[in-house]
Amino acid sequence: MSGPSGPLNPSGLERYYVLTGGRSGPGGSASSLDVATLIISRAAAVPGMQHEHEEILRRCRDPLSVAELGAHLGLPFNILAVLLADLLDAGRVEARDPIPASNAGRGPDLALLEEVLSGLERL
Repeated sequence: MSGPSGPLNPSGLERYYVLTGGRSGPGGSASSLDVATLIISRAAAVPGMQHEHEEILRRCRDPLSVAELGAHLGLPFNILAVLLADLLDAGRVEARDPIPASNAGRGPDLALLEEVLSGLERL
């Protein structure tokens, strides 16, 4: 006999609705998240926390991109963004741009690339 289905075993859209409390997208500071944004845990999980929030905090002890996190958790971007918004608002995670602001728009360091090419040619 197969296991229960319906409300006891939510899947698909019902599961996402429950995970996000009916919200369809993030608001506030989380609205600027993209798939390359790095997420870093800033606090430990607390008792009674939603399982997905706990999992995000555990996996992001080291920086992890939103895309990688979504793949690990098996969640679509918009659902994950809502969960991350909760954690960002609570100060439990930090979101970082993968390219430091000091390097944005400058392009690659040509001197470094020339050193790498020179090293490769010597091999």
